[in-house]
Amino acid sequence: MTAASASGDGTAPKRTWPTVERGTVVRGAVILGLLIVAIFVLPSMVGADWITTFTSVAIYSVAALGFGVLYGRVGMISLGQIALLTIGCWIGARVAYATALPFPVLLLVAGGITCGIGTLVGLPALRLSGLYLALITLMFAGATTIVLSVTDFPNGGGGFKGRSVTGTLTTSTPPVRRPSSAVGDVAYYRYTVVVCTILFLLVLLHVSGKPGRAWASIRESEPAALATGVNITLYKLWAFALASFITGVAGCLLAAQVGVPRAITFQTQDSLTLAATALIGGIFSLWGAVVAGIFQQLLPFLFQAQWGLNPNFLLILFGVGLLQVLLTAPGGISQQLPKDLANLGRLAARRARALASGDKPPE
Repeated sequence: MTAASASGDGTAPKRTWPTVERGTVVRGAVILGLLIVAIFVLPSMVGADWITTFTSVAIYSVAALGFGVLYGRVGMISLGQIALLTIGCWIGARVAYATALPFPVLLLVAGGITCGIGTLVGLPALRLSGLYLALITLMFAGATTIVLSVTDFPNGGGGFKGRSVTGTLTTSTPPVRRPSSAVGDVAYYRYTVVVCTILFLLVLLHVSGKPGRAWASIRESEPAALATGVNITLYKLWAFALASFITGVAGCLLAAQVGVPRAITFQTQDSLTLAATALIGGIFSLWGAVVAGIFQQLLPFLFQAQWGLNPNFLLILFGVGLLQVLLTAPGGISQQLPKDLANLGRLAARRARALASGDKPPE
């Protein structure tokens, strides 16, 4: 039967709806449930210190996500994410003091300027890779630390640097403003979680679309990607731009959370720590960035403020975790833990069935 005769029957063709896999629905429901708990339930269960720490976890998860985009998706080792976070924090503070822009616009300005700087830093990635690119970006992080130690963060003064004449912090130093609807710590925590969720969705759209497929081909083999028509220059710079934009937005959120940022807070070695925690969490999964944020901010809080332990012990913990990832779990905790839990569940089910049937449990 032809299309013409089918349309002449007087019956409308059946509309076919796209099918959604069950796993996608389950994952979406789990993510939605976790967001509801994080936004509405968690703030009523913990104190102010915990709220501040969880806000930092969300912000540093976005910074780890930027590292995951560059290394996990494209294969470019960039150790300059903390430097980009610092730049976003500086720009956010300076523009907040100098203008009365709405806070969402402030986030976009900080993200856009950081995106431009990060793209310029990413230009060497067109010729370099592996250890050489890691060294270049680490030198960029070190240079940012040196410049920041001289200029420090704006504190409400005039000029390009935004420093007052004395340059010292007092009780009258105005903090970086927060959105009018989220001035309190709890409200700002919820605001930060929502913004960070949007940034994760932005990355997810890229990874699941054409850029993600191009990045995957570049990671597997640049010559093969070039032979199939992938514009390597465009997509490498695209990855740097995306990672820099989301990290710049996170830096602006951090500036408003801290209130009065200080240069001593951002050190070059933090870039190495972020890379280690991102690898431990899993650079091939968006969940790995969340795990990295927990390792980066929550564990130091637990060690120092809750348990009274020396936070330097975390270096040993991170070293052991990184060794474990390199040897047995390249996908990190976010991929290895579900597999281990599934294996444990199957083992428990076999033992339960064996006990129910009266047989000897399997070893």
